[in-house]
Amino acid sequence: MSRKPRHIIDRERARKAETRRSVWLFGLHAVRDALLNPRREKRRLVVTPNAARKLAEAIAVAGIEPELVDPRRFSVPLDPGSVHQGAALEVAPLDWGGLDAVLFGRKTEADGGADLHPAPSGMPSAPPLVVLLDRVTDPHNVGAILRSAEVFGADAVIATARHAPPETGALAKAASGALERQPYLRVRNLADTIERLRAAGFVVLGLDGTAQVALEDAVTEVAERPLAIVLGAEGPGLRQRTRETVDRLVRITPAGGFGSLNVSNAAAVALHAADWLRRVRGTGGGDANDRGSGGAAAAGRKPSIGQDH
Repeated sequence: MSRKPRHIIDRERARKAETRRSVWLFGLHAVRDALLNPRREKRRLVVTPNAARKLAEAIAVAGIEPELVDPRRFSVPLDPGSVHQGAALEVAPLDWGGLDAVLFGRKTEADGGADLHPAPSGMPSAPPLVVLLDRVTDPHNVGAILRSAEVFGADAVIATARHAPPETGALAKAASGALERQPYLRVRNLADTIERLRAAGFVVLGLDGTAQVALEDAVTEVAERPLAIVLGAEGPGLRQRTRETVDRLVRITPAGGFGSLNVSNAAAVALHAADWLRRVRGTGGGDANDRGSGGAAAAGRKPSIGQDH
């Protein structure tokens, strides 16, 4: 009987260790959505009487017995200053099953056989869209990016295992519930993952404020292809190897010729532009800048804003 390769064994051990780890989620939105998530292993719920009333329906659905506590004695291991709103839930980290399960098997039994992110009524279904994060370490930024990714129909947010935050209460609260529905994957090597996506047919665009090509132009050219957008940390931006691995470096053009955004805002702008331009192209209706009712496109100009890199 052949033995498993070492890297497979190490990956399985890491996944088991991650499952044994506990995460304390806090805040009404994060706790409610975790309670309603059938994927989530729930271990302990601590709530004040007021929070218990607000979460009563979700608690009933989850079938968990809450621990009622006095608001002045909320003894849960949270970071000082955490705004818990009287609710904290101990859970196991989510296991999305990795890149293969999320991107190359888009329908699952747990989702009832439905796409994770169906197209809005009357709009064509767009090809897969993913976000990759190159050493974005702030959990608040990652949480905000997860929130935007869910809104604009991204199939996954992918970060590195060593230089990105794991699931934490702060990340979940910033995501405002999106963590329960938006796949968040952490991989060992970002450049290898980019190469794998390219081999699977994805076009990979790296956001860089000094790039010569505008994001909207690059997306329009490949509107019918699976798309990955890579964002770097604020300040350093994309690492050199990442810049060399992507298909193309692109910029979000500032309306006045200058300006900057933090990484989470840049992600929101890029995702909105990519989602809108690709769906409009999918209708076969001509130039995306002349269609629709939203934002800069409706005003007859391209969406334009800068990012901080």
